[in-house]
Amino acid sequence: MATALQEFLITLKEKVNIIEVAGGYLNLERRGNAYWACCPFHHEKTPSFIINEADQYYHCFGCGESGDVIKFVRELENIDFMDAVKLLADKAGLQLPQTGFDNQKTVELKRKRDTILKIMNDCAHFYLDNLNSGKAEAHIEYILKRKIPSNIVRTFGLGASLNYTDLPKFLLSKGYSKQDIIDSGAVNEVDGRLVDAQGGRLIYPVINAMDEVVAFGGRVLKKTEFAKYKNTKETLIFNKSKTLYNINLLKRLRKTQTIKEVIMVEGYMDTISLYQAGFKNVVASMGTSLTQEQARLVKRYADTVLISYDGDGAGQKANMRGLEILKSEGLNVKVVPLPEGLDPDDVIKQRGAEGYQKCLDSAMPLIDYKLKSVGRGLDVTKTEDKRRYVSEAIKVIKTADSAAEQEELLKQLRDSTGITYESLKRDLSALPEQTKPEPVKETVRKDLSSVTVKASRFVIAAYLFGAKYAQDKDITEIPFDNDVHTIIAKYLGSKKLLDEKVQTSELFEFFEEKTPEYNELCKILDLNDGNTLSNETSERYFDDCILKLRLNFLDGQIAALKTLCESESDVNKRKENALRLQELIKQKEKLKSGEK
Repeated sequence: MATALQEFLITLKEKVNIIEVAGGYLNLERRGNAYWACCPFHHEKTPSFIINEADQYYHCFGCGESGDVIKFVRELENIDFMDAVKLLADKAGLQLPQTGFDNQKTVELKRKRDTILKIMNDCAHFYLDNLNSGKAEAHIEYILKRKIPSNIVRTFGLGASLNYTDLPKFLLSKGYSKQDIIDSGAVNEVDGRLVDAQGGRLIYPVINAMDEVVAFGGRVLKKTEFAKYKNTKETLIFNKSKTLYNINLLKRLRKTQTIKEVIMVEGYMDTISLYQAGFKNVVASMGTSLTQEQARLVKRYADTVLISYDGDGAGQKANMRGLEILKSEGLNVKVVPLPEGLDPDDVIKQRGAEGYQKCLDSAMPLIDYKLKSVGRGLDVTKTEDKRRYVSEAIKVIKTADSAAEQEELLKQLRDSTGITYESLKRDLSALPEQTKPEPVKETVRKDLSSVTVKASRFVIAAYLFGAKYAQDKDITEIPFDNDVHTIIAKYLGSKKLLDEKVQTSELFEFFEEKTPEYNELCKILDLNDGNTLSNETSERYFDDCILKLRLNFLDGQIAALKTLCESESDVNKRKENALRLQELIKQKEKLKSGEK
């Protein structure tokens, strides 16, 4: 890494406060000198994710994830290192240095990505200009028909494609290469000719959480054999399964207020109608089955998601797997019942915001929705339908999270079918346990490290986090047998010599991520939990750890000298080694007696 970049990163971290950055993504709770939250990297109900403002780093005591503000942004935004640096630099008002450290392949990939982003941004402005050109009569007519006001048109950046040829000509005139234009997904090549991939359609820009235009959705304006809606193909910057429509505006909303729940709909117009009606906490899956990536994206903003898909029983039932994915990521999933045959846009148009709010108020837990789904189309007054319903309903009830919930649902099933509670409970008990999906477990890591490694970690942590009993000892004199511990000890020792404050976040620059060394650093950070370093026995344990390390060092020297004695043929050298061996054994006995 170039020196200029190293210096820049130090300046950047001084300018950007990790608490302010993290507060834009997580609900932080201050406890003493630290901030706590539920970890964004694994499912948990009890916060174990700590952010240390003084030392500018984060650490999860549950899953072990650790890092500085750059890594935090990189992981949460799913971007590379330099993009995270650029985002933070923009926030701090700093100019990136000219000297980089990317290899040729990385440089080309970054050039390609930046170029495609510029192309998509130019396309968005091109479509917007078309809409305001006076030539987009059909597009304006559709907007007026759907009663979308001009301020909402601007908010969502709606635009118009007038034909198949103008966009390719426009992009070529801007100096973009043919290949970059095709790779952007905005333009296709058909029989050697470049054509607008959204030719003739009303345009909905898809904008990511970084406020970058990454794709377009297009709607046809008249009946045709083509699909009503069409999305940009997957590209270097657009992966539909990792994107949610309106996530950019949800992120802005998160900066102004706490979001308790996110409404998830299927399409563009549902999103726009709800937003216009005041339900700004809305995103759309853009018609795809929900994915794990989308679930994790939603969880950054709220723990509860309200699924508000079309009031079409068959359509909602088909999305059951996606709902299970949301639940598996620790989200509280509720399903919003809509009138049969209506979508959220229809409800807003016909019944207004109050009518839709009543639907939200009736949102049912996922398990209740599943019970309703298995009964759809069945008549429980008919013997055959009742048996089928009971059989399927019991399978659903078996997946309930608790015995209390099972009991409540069995009573509801009893009331709706007339079958005795005792009979239903016997049938429930007869089902094999494996029909119940595995609950999401909070991460618990086992430490199988050796005694000396654990001792080394405690000693390093005591120095690193300023334990009083550690400050009068010279850490560089302690014989660590692990290179990671030795490197950190030298860092701490050099800071003390220069009388400089120890900055924990700087340690993340010493080791490459996902290496044994980086993982070892995270284990050391685990020890800064509660009063681990400052309870009644901490100082005594600290001294014991140093003793263990010194004895371990002597044991290694003694073993090596014994081997040397056995292999040495020269009599005089054997005597020298024997004397040295006796001296080491005396040192060991002296240490051990001091222990007593």
